[in-house]
Amino acid sequence: MSLSDLDDDNPNQATPPRSLIVTVYGLYAREGGGWISVSTLIQLLSVLDVDDQAVRSSISRLKRREILVSERRHGRAGYALSPYARSVLHTGDRRIFERHAARDDGWVIAVFSVPESERRHRYQLRSRLTWLGFGTVSSGVWIAPGHALADTRDHLQRHGLDQYVNLFYGDYVAFGDPAELVGHWWDLEALQKLYDDFVAEFTPMAGRWADHERNTLSDRDAFVDYVHVLTAWRRFPYLDPGLPSALLPTTWSGTKAADLFFELRSALERPAHRFARDLLADS
Repeated sequence: MSLSDLDDDNPNQATPPRSLIVTVYGLYAREGGGWISVSTLIQLLSVLDVDDQAVRSSISRLKRREILVSERRHGRAGYALSPYARSVLHTGDRRIFERHAARDDGWVIAVFSVPESERRHRYQLRSRLTWLGFGTVSSGVWIAPGHALADTRDHLQRHGLDQYVNLFYGDYVAFGDPAELVGHWWDLEALQKLYDDFVAEFTPMAGRWADHERNTLSDRDAFVDYVHVLTAWRRFPYLDPGLPSALLPTTWSGTKAADLFFELRSALERPAHRFARDLLADS
């Protein structure tokens, strides 16, 4: 499910309603054909303390961006995922919900040039490369760990951007220290801060679900917590290039953050699904 591509909010800002809506659609709408009625969506978001005016405003923005499309079913107004959104969600499921050990398997180099008359495609290409985990060596030379090759080739071809790019695959052989260079290619300090903030914010949540108080927590509580933690987490597989541990700072907290997310997912996923399924069944 990705989703950074769908709602493109600043990860340093408070969670806006549209990000919660994208999470809800990614988790629960596809089981019902990708559609949720307006009234049910408002009900689901009200559980997350989002009022109906904010829901409607956020839906309008997602519709303008062709992420949601209006559709009536059985005489009821609602919104369905666009084909584009479905594709991004499907691709993102693997990156967000599966853990992959980072490997030292070389580098992918993307060298590109886009004419000034097609600057829109230049912006789109840079956005896609960032989404795929690339860092910047120079304005037209971007780099990613070797494991990004297959997704990069497939994604650029699927979105018609391959005509602007040449991809190379190889090893770094000289003349610097790769562990120092990656700090120039990616803003690892900023990413470390985001991981630290994630751990600080959601560790207390894990404690609530791990101790004896868990018996007093409801499926509704699980839904609220799961939507919030997933909305916060789902950006990281796109911000984090997946560098080998030898190239990361010794203080790196990405692994700790991932452990925390998957612990919470294990505790919350099923009861949250039950709560959402019951509301969707009644819609």
